[in-house]
Amino acid sequence: MNATTTRGVLLTALACVLVGASFTANSVLGDYPYAGGQFLRYGLACLLLFPLAGRGTAARLRALGPRRWARLALLAAVGMVGFNLAVLAAERSAEPAVPGVFVGCAPVVVAVVVPLLEGRRPQRAVLYGALLVAAGACVVQGWGRTDGAGIAFSGCALVGEVGFAVLAVPVLRPLGPRLLSATVCGLAALQSAAAGALLDGAAWLRRPNSVESAALLWQAVVVTVVGFVCWYMGMQRIGAERATLFSGLIPVAAACTAPLAGTGSYGPAQAAGSALVAAGVALGSGALRAVGRPRGPGRADGRLGANAPTGRERPAAGVVGPGGPAPREDLPAGPTGR
Repeated sequence: MNATTTRGVLLTALACVLVGASFTANSVLGDYPYAGGQFLRYGLACLLLFPLAGRGTAARLRALGPRRWARLALLAAVGMVGFNLAVLAAERSAEPAVPGVFVGCAPVVVAVVVPLLEGRRPQRAVLYGALLVAAGACVVQGWGRTDGAGIAFSGCALVGEVGFAVLAVPVLRPLGPRLLSATVCGLAALQSAAAGALLDGAAWLRRPNSVESAALLWQAVVVTVVGFVCWYMGMQRIGAERATLFSGLIPVAAACTAPLAGTGSYGPAQAAGSALVAAGVALGSGALRAVGRPRGPGRADGRLGANAPTGRERPAAGVVGPGGPAPREDLPAGPTGR
């Protein structure tokens, strides 16, 4: 893998690990109004992200047009607010592992949907890697009791997870990771407020206690700001198909941190599932091919020389379009997942 791909892999992996480790924070917010918590989380993240979005923010937003604004609103509604609502609804009649297993299948769906939308065939290595990742996520989480409603809402959570990646592809290039993250967080905050006022009335928002405040700050600053920016920066470099492979790290990170919080254990099943996820990520991301690739001519490190044609390279989905490469953004300075 070249430096750009390696950086994209590391950024995407970090984002998913942060989301998985955030489940401990979620466990202390069970008594806080759901919509109010999402409003505070996304609203604070939006306020932190917009100053880091760079120059020309207003011009880039004005240039989007109605169709892209509709896509952004759908991304926030389906991939953020709707996803979290679906998981919450599923867990009312199903054990948490059930929506987790459904969401763990997202890499397979993305590996098929994104190529079809672009008029090309799915890449075999990515698809096989996605199947391994999905199997590993299922082994890590196991299966629990559920009913028809739990399965239906778990399916909605899967749609939300897929939408979080697929819907972002056409707007990632014009906005960049930071402005995209800031915009969808602002839209998600407004949607959460509307949902809370409609479903919970005046009780949709209250002052959090100290423990809830700490959990909401963690979710807003670390999971949302850092996680979202890292996720979209990684996706900008390696494409939606390969980036979604790393969502298999979410249940792995949750399983690894659960013993620290006393909410679970890490046993042989979790170890075996983690190994499957690691194998799937390595296969689908191209790490295995990079290790086994023979040394090319003219370079001591085995990479092809500057003038050596390959004949098989193509840009990652959502990274380079007809207008040229997407604008590169480095990690924001200072405080910066779903």
